[in-house]
Amino acid sequence: MILSFELTMPNVGSWNGQWTGQISKYYRHRNVSKQEAKKILADKERNSWYYNFGDGWGASVSVVKVLAGEKNKRERISKGFAGYDWMIDEILKYGRILERQERQEMRKQETINGVPVVSV
Repeated sequence: MILSFELTMPNVGSWNGQWTGQISKYYRHRNVSKQEAKKILADKERNSWYYNFGDGWGASVSVVKVLAGEKNKRERISKGFAGYDWMIDEILKYGRILERQERQEMRKQETINGVPVVSV
């Protein structure tokens, strides 16, 4: 099952209230199991999460299930994900985008004496 994630910046903390990427589309796609898709979509057609950067900026990530044709169409017009793929990773792993402090705590738990723990 293909999930299509879209990134937008509904809150822009720049001096002129503009985001240089606002006219572009930002999509990423992930192939997931039916069970994972159901969990992420929470039995809705569309789901979304908001992340507050704490400096006037805020990102929104929405997700919808798509077919291969729509995925290809979106990929042709997408400008990537502006470096925020980690938001998708967290949504898939935790069901939400973690707050900065939570993310730091998770990273600490994933290391032993500063060395990353690798799951096998």
